[in-house]
Amino acid sequence: MKIAVLGGDGFCGWPTALHLSNAGHEIHILDNLSRRWIDTELGVQSLTPMDSIQERCRIWKEVTGETLHFHLLDIAKDYQRLRQWLDTERPDAIIHFAEQRAAPYSMKSDIHKTYTVNNNVGATHNLLTAMVETGIDAHLVHLGTMGVYGYSTVGAAIPEGYLDVEVEKIDGGKAELEILYPTRPGSVYHMTKSLDQILFQFYAQNDGLRITDLHQGIVWGTHTDQTRRHEQLINRFDYDGDYGTVLNRFLIQAAIDYPLTVHGTGGQTRAFIHIQDTVRCIELALQDAPKAGERVKIFNQMTETHRVRDLAELVAGLTGAKVAYLPNPRKEAAENDLIVKNDGFLALGLKPTTLADGLLTEVVEVAKKYAHRIDRKRVPAVSAWTKDIAKRVETDPEGKRLRSVS
Repeated sequence: MKIAVLGGDGFCGWPTALHLSNAGHEIHILDNLSRRWIDTELGVQSLTPMDSIQERCRIWKEVTGETLHFHLLDIAKDYQRLRQWLDTERPDAIIHFAEQRAAPYSMKSDIHKTYTVNNNVGATHNLLTAMVETGIDAHLVHLGTMGVYGYSTVGAAIPEGYLDVEVEKIDGGKAELEILYPTRPGSVYHMTKSLDQILFQFYAQNDGLRITDLHQGIVWGTHTDQTRRHEQLINRFDYDGDYGTVLNRFLIQAAIDYPLTVHGTGGQTRAFIHIQDTVRCIELALQDAPKAGERVKIFNQMTETHRVRDLAELVAGLTGAKVAYLPNPRKEAAENDLIVKNDGFLALGLKPTTLADGLLTEVVEVAKKYAHRIDRKRVPAVSAWTKDIAKRVETDPEGKRLRSVS
């Protein structure tokens, strides 16, 4: 297939592009490289050294003989170019990663909130409209998030996207309905993914677009089979308080003898998935495309759930690191349970990668190898969800004041 990977320079996009190219597909990466500009804005860099996207594509060609086609394009702003590209290339499938992906970054300020909404929702709607206008019959696979569901405890498993409900009719009878599982986003970033869902529902029913929405858990790990083939193919690895995912950050902290930062009680339960399973799930979703006129297909793309404090204790036991409990910059419940159905991908043949010591140790080894690139001041999470939370005096586990807002 000819596959467009939107956001193919990113944390999930790059290994997905390599995985699908290795499987024999013709891959076109469309990216505005905004994630690299955000590194510059935040004054932090990927733990792993990243060459330019052009150099990465050159190395892949050298190693495998396969070509990755790169197109510099901002799909949230350059609608006409996007539509022209789709009309000219007419891909068989489109994988949509082209959204600002960090909840803390989306909550840093009003500017960051506005950027996240304009970028994420604008990109998604531009893409859907361009698909309709060009008349292409491409299967759209979108990377969403488990966070659209929120993290409240209801005592029931979260289904894969849809909920069967019964409502009372005016005449006193009962009617059965199938609705989208109610969203309860916990950040502006998660809100944009909730808005994406509504856009997908409309364009699927109105225009017959074939859409799969993947509600993904927190990604951990760095290597896939393809990124291991050459040092310059390595994936990016974020460790900072805005973009570093919780388990990866724990492993980084352990590698540099920095206390593992648990915010609040650590009773937050989250869904997780290894980066190797992420790329495999994308491939499985491509092979199970809905037909025109069918409802949006939704998968819960995760393999296991853990409480944050349990993860910290697991890493501490593996590495000997200390655990530090700090105030929580997020506005969320101190404790929650999370039960998630993921029957869809299991039925398609996914064999989940779990938190095995070997893979955890591999990440620590990557962190130690590039420890000289870590700026310790960027490790703590300080982006606050509200002004009241931001007024707290925050210190990092090493006892240094980070912020005091009066």
